[in-house]
Amino acid sequence: MSGKKLRQFISECRRVLKVTRKPTREELALLIKVTGAGISLLGLIGFTLTMLSLIIQRIV
Repeated sequence: MSGKKLRQFISECRRVLKVTRKPTREELALLIKVTGAGISLLGLIGFTLTMLSLIIQRIV
């Protein structure tokens, strides 16, 4: 990275950090719920596909 690009990157990082804030308890709780639901959904899809694959292999 050149000096100009590095300074621009640092400037952009500072700007982002100035507008960020700590989430409230409610926001954090919602984020945890949504993340947990997403992980559970992906696990369920993976489990279902694995079971279908095993059933199809036994039939064939």
